[in-house]
Amino acid sequence: MTDAAHEPAPESAASTAAGIVMPIGGAEDKVGKMTILREVVRLAGGPRARVVVLSTASSLGDEITHAYLQLFSSLGVENVVGIRPESRAQAASPELVATLDDATAVFMTGGNQTKLATVVVGTPLGDAIVAAHERGALVAGTSAGASICSSHMVSFGTGGATPRFRIGQVSQGLGLLGEVIVDQHFTQRNRFGRLLALVAANPAQLGIGVDEDTAAIVRAPGLLEVKGRGVVTIVDGSEVVTTAYTAAGTQPLMLSGIKLHTLPRGAVFDLTTRTLVSAPGLPDTSTAPTVATVADIPEGMRPSPRRIAAEGAHVGIAELRRRPAPAG
Repeated sequence: MTDAAHEPAPESAASTAAGIVMPIGGAEDKVGKMTILREVVRLAGGPRARVVVLSTASSLGDEITHAYLQLFSSLGVENVVGIRPESRAQAASPELVATLDDATAVFMTGGNQTKLATVVVGTPLGDAIVAAHERGALVAGTSAGASICSSHMVSFGTGGATPRFRIGQVSQGLGLLGEVIVDQHFTQRNRFGRLLALVAANPAQLGIGVDEDTAAIVRAPGLLEVKGRGVVTIVDGSEVVTTAYTAAGTQPLMLSGIKLHTLPRGAVFDLTTRTLVSAPGLPDTSTAPTVATVADIPEGMRPSPRRIAAEGAHVGIAELRRRPAPAG
């Protein structure tokens, strides 16, 4: 037997690939099933995970840091630490930056995303977060922590269903997700018009609106999977015709040719090709379509007049109440 037989196997491509980015729409469940937080722990390595909680965005100070330390500890993570730089100078501290050296996950809390970007982006700490992602660590962020994941970060703006001129503004984020704009608390705070307006002004960017207690789990090479109780809304302005560059004041914008996708849990979307990959409940179209003839009718088959007559018929409330509840 040669010495080569004892050599370690070469590192797989998967182990050197960039890690998962997980924008969370905010208000994730912290007292019930904790579906989203459990998914963070699972993707970070379970009990072997080493999680760093970055709470700079929050106005709650050490309270929010300690809350997440307790939450992750209750979910089986033994190695979890919290950091909270309040200035760019603190974000350059070698001791603080070193906490990310062997992290398997970075979790950024909610709060003020402008503060988070001002303190972190372009500092040694910001560079360390990007480096952790590139070596395979999970980077998750809720609310403000979700916004900063993208290159074009929503820094502030107002809600409303109508896209208007200057309804929102973007600034530089960490750039973990290229060519996208992430918005959060999306349906709950009616930010549809804001994301539409931002995509109209930046049509090369794909708009991603994430609902509360919902996550967009993005894996290389750009596949997004939805987890949680809400939806992820995708706004594609690659073919938009718009008045975004001629509007003034708070004038409503004209947009035509926008592509819209609303994705519930389990749906998978390709951010590179901007197409749906799969979703629960869709029929299987991988085989050839069926063409039936009289010869295909099984011998002795008798159609049920009652079932055929009932197909598509109106069902009253009284009838619905009499019907048994579906299993499961």
